Amino acid sequence: MTTSFDPDFLPRRAPLWRQVIDFPLIALLVSMVAFAIVFGGLTYLFTIIDLPLSESGMMAFNALFGSAIAIAIYKLVVPRIGTERRDYLSFSGLTPWRWLSIGTGGAAVLMTVIVGLIALLGGYTVSGLGTAQSWLEIVFVAGIQAAVIEEIAFRGILFRYLEDLGGSWFALAATSALFGFAHIANDNATWFSSLAIAVEAGVMLGAAYMLSRSLWLPIGLHFGWNVTQGLVWDVPVSGHAVDGIVEAHPAGPALISGGAFGAEASVIALILASAVGIWLAAKAVRAGHIVRPWWVRRRMAMQEAQASQA
Repeated sequence: MTTSFDPDFLPRRAPLWRQVIDFPLIALLVSMVAFAIVFGGLTYLFTIIDLPLSESGMMAFNALFGSAIAIAIYKLVVPRIGTERRDYLSFSGLTPWRWLSIGTGGAAVLMTVIVGLIALLGGYTVSGLGTAQSWLEIVFVAGIQAAVIEEIAFRGILFRYLEDLGGSWFALAATSALFGFAHIANDNATWFSSLAIAVEAGVMLGAAYMLSRSLWLPIGLHFGWNVTQGLVWDVPVSGHAVDGIVEAHPAGPALISGGAFGAEASVIALILASAVGIWLAAKAVRAGHIVRPWWVRRRMAMQEAQASQA
């Protein structure tokens, strides 16, 4: 396990079976299969067990349990295979909490600015106070569960090994596209809303991972983004209608308001969040956190080895 981030890290010569498992595509397959079997099996188990909990209690339990299982699978599998064996979901020290708080606070500010600009352009109106009846669902399901599980799956596993294979830019493009496509079946989704999710959220979350080399920053961004738009501003969360602290409604053209899908399908969010994603990616470049494709790293390692023997 490396002590600091090294985008050109290559392990020393290992047995053939180890080299096969550490090859990025094989490591990706092993991780995804483990994630699907264990997470899916345990989640199904708790759907057939009759726990003495209320509906709201069961919702919170499922969200926390699912998140804990996802974290456990990541910790047990992902840092142990691949060419760059490191745990990017560490709980040690203050760094995880710093990234988590920066992500949550930054996303809250960003979403508030987005909603404010939509309101100035006539796409968002507040009619009074809301009931906030959806607070449990927003905080636990759209907040904790979505942030933890989706970030582990998309950034912790997919991005990690696609980057290991094709480099940072390939991983960013591929996972952003997959992240947008994963939202196509949501309530009130359109092809434009999925494109917007891919560009604004996929790039921002992927770039946050590239910069921090910690899953806690994208988890914080994801959590703060969903909770702020749903609970604070009563905006549908990725197409799912909620009851927030205020009673609000979209107005005017859907390109401005986002329509029934919510602010994520607005050109305002597309422009602002994409700008933040590009800014984070630029910072990752300056920090030297860009990974070259696997074949480039291997060729450079061979050239260095030949030069040292000369």
